[in-house]
Amino acid sequence: MTEPDSQLSTHKLLTAPNLFTLVRLCCIPLFLWMLFGRDNRAGAAWLLGGLGATDWVDGWLARRFNQVSEFGKMFDPTADRLLFIVGITGIMIDGSAPLWFCWVVLVREVVVGGTIAIATVAFKMERFDVTWWGKTATFLLMFAFPGFMLGASDFFAHTGFQIAAWLVGIPGLVLSYYTAFGYVPTIRASLRSGRARRG
Repeated sequence: MTEPDSQLSTHKLLTAPNLFTLVRLCCIPLFLWMLFGRDNRAGAAWLLGGLGATDWVDGWLARRFNQVSEFGKMFDPTADRLLFIVGITGIMIDGSAPLWFCWVVLVREVVVGGTIAIATVAFKMERFDVTWWGKTATFLLMFAFPGFMLGASDFFAHTGFQIAAWLVGIPGLVLSYYTAFGYVPTIRASLRSGRARRG
């Protein structure tokens, strides 16, 4: 790779959307420290909610400033899934959200993420974008879990947060499984496309 090509690749990586995604990723240890190290359930909940909100910010920045990149399309959902898995595991240990709800969400994330990773690495599946419905499900769940945490804390109006968590959590859960099954034909088509490209 020539020096101009190297500089161009670096420039494509160091974009505002990717930096937002990187910040969210780096905040995962901070979330765990606030939850367990500081025993600050409310603070950890607000941080988690903020991290969920920035997922829409980086997508908007990418489209607004024409900084959509193949790396960003891969990096953003990977960061989302890692935040989900680590965050939900921490919340399960903390006991601030219903255990069954955590397990149902966690199983979906592990199965979908694992299937896509194996298909991409082992079978050279062609990458595909996350659907709008998938992003909406993630958005709802990323606000449901902080709501459960605030509902289990001594924060002001904690009962209201508990109710709100169920109101966004159940639709988010249903939508997440709906999109998971919807990915099946997409994965099949991407696998066929990958095989055809390899000849």
